[in-house]
Amino acid sequence: MARTVARVIVDALQELGVRQVFGVVGDALNPLTDAIRTTEGVDWIGCRHEEAAAFAAGAQSQLSDRLGVCMGTVGPGSVHLLNGLYDAAKSRTPVLAIAGQVPSAEIGGDYFQEVDNDLLFRDVAVYRATVTAPEQLPRLLEAAVRAALAERGVAVLTVPGDLGDREVPDDRPARFPRARAVTRPDDQGLRAAAELLNAGERVTLLVGRGARHARAEVLELAERLAAPMVLTLKAKEGFEHDNPHQVGQTGLIGNPAAAHALDACDTLLLLGTDFPYRDWYPEGRRTVQIDLDERHLGRRTPVDVGLAGDTAATLRALLPHLDAAADRGHLDRARDLFEEWQRGQRKLADPRHDHRLLGRLRSALDNRDHDIRPEALAAAVDACAADDAIFTSDTGMATVWLSRFVTMRGTRRLLGSYNLGSMANAMPQALGAQLLHPERQVVAFCGDGGLSMLLGDLMTIRTHRLPVKLVVFDNRRLGMVKLEQEQSGLPEFGTELDNPDFAAVAEALGLTGIRVTDPARLHDAVREAFDTPGPVLLDVLTNPQEIAVPAEPTVQQGWGFAIAKLKETLQSHGG
Repeated sequence: MARTVARVIVDALQELGVRQVFGVVGDALNPLTDAIRTTEGVDWIGCRHEEAAAFAAGAQSQLSDRLGVCMGTVGPGSVHLLNGLYDAAKSRTPVLAIAGQVPSAEIGGDYFQEVDNDLLFRDVAVYRATVTAPEQLPRLLEAAVRAALAERGVAVLTVPGDLGDREVPDDRPARFPRARAVTRPDDQGLRAAAELLNAGERVTLLVGRGARHARAEVLELAERLAAPMVLTLKAKEGFEHDNPHQVGQTGLIGNPAAAHALDACDTLLLLGTDFPYRDWYPEGRRTVQIDLDERHLGRRTPVDVGLAGDTAATLRALLPHLDAAADRGHLDRARDLFEEWQRGQRKLADPRHDHRLLGRLRSALDNRDHDIRPEALAAAVDACAADDAIFTSDTGMATVWLSRFVTMRGTRRLLGSYNLGSMANAMPQALGAQLLHPERQVVAFCGDGGLSMLLGDLMTIRTHRLPVKLVVFDNRRLGMVKLEQEQSGLPEFGTELDNPDFAAVAEALGLTGIRVTDPARLHDAVREAFDTPGPVLLDVLTNPQEIAVPAEPTVQQGWGFAIAKLKETLQSHGG
């Protein structure tokens, strides 16, 4: 007997190694979820919000480099997928979204809940199609999956409500042949790059996620050129640990050593990065860029030599043409600055800091409630978490503290909405990560604003007994927005959050909740959270006045901050 459209799709997902499908059940999806119910090895993970489902699927894809799958039913269900799918698209990771649609005969008639999915997903998807007849299966499914995998993006396949349980007349197994090409530039391009790099006296590397698989080659390159290595946030997990050349991040979350390494170089080499912030690139430097995607070459900063190819293969071909640097002064200076900055950061994270003179002065000025310093919380989590932990972080200040105080040692992994910059991503990404790797520790750095947005999916974590550790930086603020306003000279406005006791909320939902208001109890509470079996929400009241100073703060930013603080003081006293 021929299989149904739903059965063909679910059997293909099983063949692809998909273990979980995330979504919310209903109408057009019912034949598909029923096929999942009767398929061994593929589990339906019912979420409370489709946005969480898409974030979870994208997280699994990023961690496994395989297809992530989510589903949204007719109209609003599919619309809710959109933000999580945009995050997957911006993260360049393959995700298949199955979207429901009204019955075929009603399409185009403004039917109840009808949405034009092909139009809705046009910007986010590398492939989108609506199944209009069972005869189109498995061909359309094969095209969707191939597009998602080959272009590392989102594919959306829409299935009308009357087609899921229809039989496919030309039934055959879906086929997904895949052989990934490994490319490198031609010899002429390699020689041009080598000539420029050999002429440089102070070479700096800016290394991104696209070079992560080439760690050995990148370290050999840095040693050959005596080059400091500035990392993007997404390159932390591959290059931060046990690396005598790295000097941390640049940009708003960066540090003075990374800024110096970029500003003092005469030659810049970009490896597997599309770092978007043009203001943080040095101007007037000789520049070489290596990237798998030729469209990335030169789009952020002018490039003298652009090499399109796999980073590892390209470096293996380039290294024999490079001379060893005679002077290590540029590297040594950047590393000295980095170590000096790290010592200062460790002082900020020391629980005894607030009892010293400077700490007491700061507490008197901006921490009258004796809230916990977010640096200390991040450092405590770093000390307690396993060497193979998977971290997720919400966009905003939670990411700043993670970037500065959590080291990607061992086989730790890191996920966040680092290209889209969405709020509310950390908890659902942790959900997907824990289901993919039930044997590993998963830690979510949650902002209070982000967690509040998708709070309902704490129940999904509870339902599946996922031992996720949710660390809430509860500063009762949209902290990054507050900082943006004050640096521009504006008083804080609209950023205050009237939060509940998140630990009590977690307890009411069936999770373990731990609330910390006393700095002296911080380390014991973090250890308790990690030692407690099952899901734990650690709600830590942190100081909302704690700010992250950019790598190179400008006079304008400092003046703006001073003016903002004066305005806030005047307003607090009645104008």
